[in-house]
Amino acid sequence: MHQDEIKTLFDKQAANYDAQWAKTAPINDCLYFLLESLFTSLPVDARILCVGVGTGAELGHLAQKNPGWRFTAVEPSGSMLGICKQRAQQEGFASRCHFHEGYLDSLSSTELHDAATCFLVSQFILDQQERSGFFREISRNLKPDGILASSDLASDVESAEYEVLLHAWMNMMMASDVPPEGRERMRKAYANDVGVLPPSSIASIIASGGFELPVQFFQAGLIHAWLSKRA
Repeated sequence: MHQDEIKTLFDKQAANYDAQWAKTAPINDCLYFLLESLFTSLPVDARILCVGVGTGAELGHLAQKNPGWRFTAVEPSGSMLGICKQRAQQEGFASRCHFHEGYLDSLSSTELHDAATCFLVSQFILDQQERSGFFREISRNLKPDGILASSDLASDVESAEYEVLLHAWMNMMMASDVPPEGRERMRKAYANDVGVLPPSSIASIIASGGFELPVQFFQAGLIHAWLSKRA
């Protein structure tokens, strides 16, 4: 899918997005718990870049845990970003946020960030050179030695491992009340519209985008997460 198609898709899903994925919240809870330990070295007044922030789940978690941090929330879907803003206002941290509806290449802020998050975003960029360029945009917005925590769906789709993980993933979607037609759309999307690559390939793409070779710190089914330092 092209950028505009992805944006339209998330615009349509925004209103029910959090409710739709509520039953998979334990995965996020575990990821965010580990994220806290990875970000402990950041200063008390750190500035964090949240790329593809969606409805603001990780932003809300980090803001509540770190009252001195400031955030740049980047999201192309206006509907998703609107819900993120509502969350920030309701939870009392909106004054510490700069919200940017768009992509990194149109971000006007020149202030560099101590760290960045980017969860389940780069997988929608199918061209590997463009995907590397996406990570380079993130690295350009980080201070020297700034760190990135990122996640994507990852596996060798030609392997027996992928079939096991995909089967388990679809069972989890069924348990999360995703209807059969929705699960079938997912299966087709993973084959055609999502850049599901082996974890080592994604690590290499991140590194080619201006980072030291990433360290994988998390896996839950098909979701893999890496910690990377700006090179």
